Amino acid sequence: MDYLRQKSLGLVLAATFALVGMTGEAQAQARAVIAERVYTAPDKPPLEDAVILIRDGVIEKLGSRHSTAIPDDYEVFDWAGFTLTAGFWNSHVHLVTPTYLRAELASDEEIQGELERTFTRWGFTTVFDLASTTEVAAEIAGRLAGGRIVGPRVLSVREPFYPEAATPIYARPFYEAFDLPSAEVATAVEAADRARRQLREGAEGVKLFAGSIVGGEDDVAIMPPAIIAAISREAERARRPVFAHPTNQAGLEAAVENGVNVLAHAVPLMGPWSPEYAKQIAARGVALVPTLALFELDPHPSTPVAHAIQQTSAFRDAGGAVLFGTDAGFSDVFDTSTELRLLGSAIGWQAVLEALTTAPAAHFGEAQLRGQIAPGFLADIVALAGDPADEITRLADVRRVMVAGRVVFDKGGATDASR
Repeated sequence: MDYLRQKSLGLVLAATFALVGMTGEAQAQARAVIAERVYTAPDKPPLEDAVILIRDGVIEKLGSRHSTAIPDDYEVFDWAGFTLTAGFWNSHVHLVTPTYLRAELASDEEIQGELERTFTRWGFTTVFDLASTTEVAAEIAGRLAGGRIVGPRVLSVREPFYPEAATPIYARPFYEAFDLPSAEVATAVEAADRARRQLREGAEGVKLFAGSIVGGEDDVAIMPPAIIAAISREAERARRPVFAHPTNQAGLEAAVENGVNVLAHAVPLMGPWSPEYAKQIAARGVALVPTLALFELDPHPSTPVAHAIQQTSAFRDAGGAVLFGTDAGFSDVFDTSTELRLLGSAIGWQAVLEALTTAPAAHFGEAQLRGQIAPGFLADIVALAGDPADEITRLADVRRVMVAGRVVFDKGGATDASR
């Protein structure tokens, strides 16, 4: 299945995700944001000395300060010293920190603080949880939707899918420690049944391990193509994306040939990609979440970060969609600076901003709802201390964050949760 054929599904996804994204009480606000500089989209020049008018969580007008009048009844946010971009997506995280895993017992203040520490502080207005547990994901999403806390929109695939007898070696201690049921699937029928159930119960996508490391780097179990195809068909029927952990070339090719929409990692174990190979993968309509920092911060001779950077660059040059993701949660590094630096070296700062904003919005069917600062778009906005055109790691120097017009992070100030 070519995921780009699903653009007609955008309205379905947009309507569903918009409701999820309106964290907290219903929007009933008229707000004006004053900014030194606004990047309305990654491929457009910045608008200097700008005003953004927001009503009920949606941007209604954008213009220069000298030509845009602010109505008297609008609450004014003077962010004149900041550079603004659309809200960031992190398309690969895990809700598995100790606080998240005890979410049912944690206070609202604890969950609020953990969302800020791990995601909101870094500018994320949407995060895609690529495997935690149904209970954790539902608890956090429920508190956001109920207005008990504010934070990023949290989408989740909930439980992952592993090949039979092939839970990844590094995940086994986690399953044992928390006494979790097996996530392995033995047949296409079993896989389809579970995928259908998880999607019916609220999963916003599915995640499968096309290649699962069960020993050393050469000991990789490949999920049977029939099982990958069965899971993908159920996700397509539900209008939801399929993410795959590829691991090696066999896992990657099994994934892209059987309906997967997003590769959750680069595949440095394969070595460099030729331009022709990158074009073959990109032509399938899949997106790539490189997670480059993972390979630099946890180095191994068989998975050099240089190979992951080269693959990312080749894939982008071939027309493939690159999405920003950090694997935060599996990794205990939430600071995005390393990922920004490495991804910038592969594709340049404007393409990194695209990977944070317009690319995921388009790939997940929300190109008319999120990813830009423009009239009619949700007011998901990040305020930065400096201009990323000068230094890419300025994208990690986040000072304010809005989700659907609500302030969910203010470094040194008050959020809507504290009012």
